[in-house]
Amino acid sequence: PAEAPAAPLGQHPPPVATSREKQKRLLKHRPDQPRNPKVLKIAIIGAPNAGKSTLSNQLLGRKVFPVSRKVHTTRCKARGVITQEDTQLIILDTPGLTSPLKAKRHHLEEAMLTDPWESMEHADLVLVLVDVSDHWTRNALSKEVLKCLALFPHIPSVLVLNKVDILKKKFLLLEIVTDLTEGIVNGKKLEVKSAFKDDSSSSAKSPLQITRASPPESKAPKSPCQQEMDQAQEGSGLGSSSDVRDAKSSPVTEKAQEPKQYGPKELRDMKGWPHFQEIFMLAAIHGEEVDTLKQYLLMQAKPGPWEFHSDVLTSQTPQEVCDNIIREKVLEYLPLEVPYGVTQVTEMWEEGECGELLIVQNLLVPRESHMRMLIGRGGKVISRIAQEAGQDLMNAFLCDVRLKLKVDVK
Repeated sequence: PAEAPAAPLGQHPPPVATSREKQKRLLKHRPDQPRNPKVLKIAIIGAPNAGKSTLSNQLLGRKVFPVSRKVHTTRCKARGVITQEDTQLIILDTPGLTSPLKAKRHHLEEAMLTDPWESMEHADLVLVLVDVSDHWTRNALSKEVLKCLALFPHIPSVLVLNKVDILKKKFLLLEIVTDLTEGIVNGKKLEVKSAFKDDSSSSAKSPLQITRASPPESKAPKSPCQQEMDQAQEGSGLGSSSDVRDAKSSPVTEKAQEPKQYGPKELRDMKGWPHFQEIFMLAAIHGEEVDTLKQYLLMQAKPGPWEFHSDVLTSQTPQEVCDNIIREKVLEYLPLEVPYGVTQVTEMWEEGECGELLIVQNLLVPRESHMRMLIGRGGKVISRIAQEAGQDLMNAFLCDVRLKLKVDVK
């Protein structure tokens, strides 16, 4: 699904550099530190396909991470960088947390099993993303996600419910929230008001009001989005039973809040995590509410030096961005296991006379039959892939892109 991310408040995200050299220089550039720099490193974790890359792209305002309905589209440890005024948010885009057994089935690299843990070690905040449209998995955090949270209980975590727009029965959200938080958010018991219960069809309320709800209320200075959320919360029936402690509370109370250690047996019996600080509900693909989440993240940033120059949007090379985007389309249009056998070889990457980017990539497949699938009847499939990938690359590089794709048997 194509997505045109909204540009963040009054600021246009920088494009990805079109040449490896330029990107290298940018990454080596000493960050243009503002007077009082603030920084926040965010790990986004969740089951494969919860929508982590889509959310990362929305937060960045440009499509940099590959998105596909197939699992394990994201295989590299890429970083996304959001720079706004004096604050830098660094997104560590982690592969979906998966078990060794499933990894073996998809022939995934060993790195995919260790990477998520690695990015956790550098994170200041964890966003746990749950796809509420998946009724098989939405009422419990996966064992891998719980294990991850239990390994790093000192890192503050926030629950983000994604794809709430797809949920027809809004009252299910309360059930889901209660299950995923074990009924506790920010050390307070969740109190569910009856406003919801009478209204099972929820036609009387606009679903958006409910999506806006974020139970805990912080007493930090309220941004307009926070006020909006509060108003929505009053109408939504999601509330927390008492005032939540000041978000900028003293370190002493922070310590008291620290979650206990959980053993393997306790984790086995848990469905949710009782230590989330906040809950956000959004439809990442539409960018609704993503700004609210972004404002919250900017407010959580702590004083510290920036890691990247403000012109950097991602730590990937231009080629990696390109490969990922093409690979995403190949995953989208080919059946099941086929795309995992495709090897990408870039044969040409140069700047044309009018500043356009000329790219020729050869897709090598193991079998004749795969080649026929990839080309499609009358070349339909491959030209569609080239056209869509070309659009995405223009969005990433902010210049004209001429993309040519060839297909060969290895």
